[in-house]
Amino acid sequence: MTAFSYHALQESIEGLDCVLVVPRTADGEIVPPRAMAVFCHGYGASGQDLVGLAHEILPAVPADAPVALVYPEAPIDLTDAGLPGGRAWWQLSIQSLLTAMEEGQFEQIRMQEPEEIDAARNQVVAAIEILMERFKLGASTLLLGGFSQGAMLSVDVASRGLSEPPAALALYSGALICEKHWKKSAGRLNATQIVQSHGSLDPILPLQTGKWLREMLEESGCTVQFIEFAGPHTIPPAAVEQSCVLLNKLVDHNSQ
Repeated sequence: MTAFSYHALQESIEGLDCVLVVPRTADGEIVPPRAMAVFCHGYGASGQDLVGLAHEILPAVPADAPVALVYPEAPIDLTDAGLPGGRAWWQLSIQSLLTAMEEGQFEQIRMQEPEEIDAARNQVVAAIEILMERFKLGASTLLLGGFSQGAMLSVDVASRGLSEPPAALALYSGALICEKHWKKSAGRLNATQIVQSHGSLDPILPLQTGKWLREMLEESGCTVQFIEFAGPHTIPPAAVEQSCVLLNKLVDHNSQ
């Protein structure tokens, strides 16, 4: 196996600024990865928000098994919304969300169909397909994941965007939205390995909204490893660990 180390680089792909963490030789040549993981950040975060996951994921991958990690930045700049440096995949009203939470009306969330979700889905799909072609990878070696709004986008991309569903999904603190559409398309994920996590103390997206997502997926024939933890709107270590387990399975599959 060619000796390599991981390097981060930035590239614009289909209009999305992405951080790519890729294996490279001492001469700077990219080593073909055996699997690829794409992580979409949440509302209000920067495109760098989830890049730190690489420090947890890469040590868990076999040293002789190169992988590529991709972190796309959402296209909507939230500076004018009072969040300088913050990005979003689609606009949302935090105040409306908090009001719904206070009034116990978060059933409204599951029916939401954000106007910008189609454009976001198309951009992410295009970027993934370009990279998969570049690295000569198939859907059987793709893990797609995200946090909060990024988790919801990941479900949308996986269920009604990519020509072939990803082999694995990692959904951190997501929620059921677009219920009418997802119920029709989620069945194509019944062979996708799914890990989902949600905090019981989440003040942004209550635990129930995550359970609705799990129920919708399971009712569509999917198997979901659900990790409930006593914490807020965050990613627990157990979810990252299980994501690494899934990624290693994809690496093993591509090694056969």
